[in-house]
Amino acid sequence: MLPPENASVAQVSAEMGISPAALERWRAVALAPPAANPPGAGEARLDAVLATGAMGELQKTAWCRENAIDPTELECWRQSAAAALADNRGIGAVRRRHEQDQKRIRELERELRRKEQALAETATLLVLTKNVTSLFAAPEDKTG
Repeated sequence: MLPPENASVAQVSAEMGISPAALERWRAVALAPPAANPPGAGEARLDAVLATGAMGELQKTAWCRENAIDPTELECWRQSAAAALADNRGIGAVRRRHEQDQKRIRELERELRRKEQALAETATLLVLTKNVTSLFAAPEDKTG
């Protein structure tokens, strides 16, 4: 369909047994400029892996032809998804960090309560000292 042969979509469809719609999509993809990170690519790949997961090889191949996806590429996506799910180190690190953060929060709250109690105690002592001082202060001369 592309140079140098420039075969028609109908001709390639008849020769290869691939639907014209799939061929049109493939040609559009081949002629489109590559995107660095197309939006939704990850979700679309995961959807493709999930959709074909329970299919047999013939069904999977037919599905790939209809959706203009290379079966080897689909297998790579499946392996990548399986590897990502098997890699629990990232989840464990997040969980450990969360636990450390929670522990630090508890320590800070405990320290804050201790300081609030010390402040309240100091304020009470200050008030009591002022009251005691005023009770035992020498009376002023009341001459007049």
